[in-house]
Amino acid sequence: MAKSATVNVGPGGKTAVRIVVCGEKGTGKSSLIVTAAADTFPANVPPVLPPTRLPEDFYPDRVPITIIDTSSSMEDRSTVGEELRRADAVVLTYACDRPETLDGLSTFWLPELRRLEVKVPVIVVGCKLDLRDENHQVSLEQVMMPIMQQFREIETCIECSALKQIQIPEVFYYAQKAVLHPTGPLFDQESQALKPRCVRALKRIFILCDLDRDGALSDAELNDFQVKCFNSPLQPSEIVGVKRVVQEKLREGVNERGLTLAGFLFLHALFIEKGRLETTWTVLRKFGYNNDIKLADELIPSASFKRAPDQSVELTNETVELLRGIFELFDVDNDNTLRPIEVDDLFSTAPECPWDEAPYKDAPEKTALNGLSLDGFLSQWALMTLLDPARSVENLIYTGYPGDPSVATRVTRRRRLDRKKQQSERNVFQCFVFGPKHAGKSALLNSFIGRPFSDDYNSTTEERYSVNVVEHGGIRKTLVLREIPEDGVGKLLSNKEPLAACDIAVFVHDSSDATSWKRATELLVEVASHGEDTGFEVPCLIVAAKDDLDSFPLAIQDSTRVSQDMGIEFPIPISSRLGDFNNIFRRIVRAAEQPHLSIPETEAGKSRKQYHRLINRSLMVVSVGAAVAIVGLAAYRVYAARKNTSSS
Repeated sequence: MAKSATVNVGPGGKTAVRIVVCGEKGTGKSSLIVTAAADTFPANVPPVLPPTRLPEDFYPDRVPITIIDTSSSMEDRSTVGEELRRADAVVLTYACDRPETLDGLSTFWLPELRRLEVKVPVIVVGCKLDLRDENHQVSLEQVMMPIMQQFREIETCIECSALKQIQIPEVFYYAQKAVLHPTGPLFDQESQALKPRCVRALKRIFILCDLDRDGALSDAELNDFQVKCFNSPLQPSEIVGVKRVVQEKLREGVNERGLTLAGFLFLHALFIEKGRLETTWTVLRKFGYNNDIKLADELIPSASFKRAPDQSVELTNETVELLRGIFELFDVDNDNTLRPIEVDDLFSTAPECPWDEAPYKDAPEKTALNGLSLDGFLSQWALMTLLDPARSVENLIYTGYPGDPSVATRVTRRRRLDRKKQQSERNVFQCFVFGPKHAGKSALLNSFIGRPFSDDYNSTTEERYSVNVVEHGGIRKTLVLREIPEDGVGKLLSNKEPLAACDIAVFVHDSSDATSWKRATELLVEVASHGEDTGFEVPCLIVAAKDDLDSFPLAIQDSTRVSQDMGIEFPIPISSRLGDFNNIFRRIVRAAEQPHLSIPETEAGKSRKQYHRLINRSLMVVSVGAAVAIVGLAAYRVYAARKNTSSS
């Protein structure tokens, strides 16, 4: 039986590195490639080489390299562009004896890479170093500094000579290293500092290694860290040396308990400045980070989120209790509120605060100073788990979730089964809020999270969310209101499954405007019809907003007729201006808990049901008739058999 070939997986999960070499004609591209591969200068080389492979043992990372030579002819530019788009790294050449080729980097080649949207590391290589005029010696740093400041994608610069065998292997080593251990995610060349996401990841790693939680890595903790990341212990003299280097440059980097977070970060900045990026990358990858300095996908238990369209994901009760403890831990001033600075501290070990952007930023109830109560805090987590469970669990891990992340959440029962059981067991309900413009949808969402009423009207063009805890009958449920702009209803219903995620739909209209009422009922029929067609029927409530204004003529008559015809509750009057909400949020939750009730029926739906009843009745009659016929035939056979017996 033949053995399957094993593929060596390098740092960052790379199994191969593809390097494309380009530059002006005659700058030495092909000679550079041949000399690197054959370790000898070629007497003759073709205009363009075929792909050249450097074996995996060529460099220490043991990842094979494929080098792509390119043509310098104008008619081949489209082919060159295709190769560049497939590159992991680009080697851009100029000739040391031809200054105009150096100028061409900034006037053509580097802008061309940007035009092609080639977003990979660039290694600038000065070839033919042996031919440079000795009377015009200029340092490489002096020449390249202005170009590197303009084009930050340049990873490094090097000069070489294929003829004299000067720094040829280094060219592709730096190119491979730039792919496997990139500078960009870690270090800001302009500010000469670690990038924020890198700092956050290293802070989390520091906290995980600080086992006694005293804010410093002791000698024993430093040694454990070294063994975990590099599989070799530190000698006592090496630990002393490391701390001495830090303390000489940064006094607060070391204290009587050991290496502080500031010292830990300083060490990594020092490694990077000295070109030892592989050290920091090794640490990050040992703790599960990918090249975007986020936890690798395989560490997020995506299998635990698999669900049918009409199922949702919630945090378990145990996880909610853990979050209560986290809230208390980060509520430093014990005011039962997480101030923005305390929320930032909570997520300081995550790539960024997930709640700084839509839809989370404005979804929960906040204090006058923009703080979060415990209910607001838990509501945010519930919303994130509902909308993006993988991201929710990922952030739980970043913030110190100690257990198995695959059991941090649970998948709810299917909604169609809830309707059959006539009871929902969910702790988080999602309510779609429909209605025409000016109906009062946004005012309803704002009131749910304690925002004052405003007469200023701003049309909602994008979906938005409000989330809060609703208590009724001693039970606390989280309710998510999702406002659907009128212009977005058509797009929402153009797909088969959008209502599958909906626990209940609310239709808001301006009770003083007959046109608003008419449009709200049209939306109700659209949504109900879609539910009937797809099998994802949802309970529905009608909300008569602006109850402080005079109702339009025939309002009671029309609303009574529609409610009776569709078999749902009479419209619920509310006034956001007066703060009179008629227990609307509790009524929404109650209707969601009993999903078999309040499901509207359209005329088409009623006709379809009637048709199915007739078909079923006909089938029953046919079945009974067939049964009678079978029984009659059997009786006849028995009679005939007996008759034959008696006559014989």
